[in-house]
Amino acid sequence: MSKKPDPELIDDDNPEWTEEDFKKAIRFSDLPESLQAKLRRGRGPNRAPTKEQISIRLSSETVQYFRATGEGWQTRIDEALREWVKARRAA
Repeated sequence: MSKKPDPELIDDDNPEWTEEDFKKAIRFSDLPESLQAKLRRGRGPNRAPTKEQISIRLSSETVQYFRATGEGWQTRIDEALREWVKARRAA
């Protein structure tokens, strides 16, 4: 009994592998060392997080303002706080 694929899960850009695809596949260990190293690399130059995850309570108007600026709003809050700290250290 063959199961019909769910049309919602069909991805034309990344189709299911066929038997032929599996026959052409190469084991990771059979790839050149240089390619294995590239694929194994991980996160890149910033391997350790440079920020600390915390929980902070902010006024809703502050959060709404920064969220309205789009993606990266938390980074912009961090930048605003850094500027504030820098100004206080300089004084």
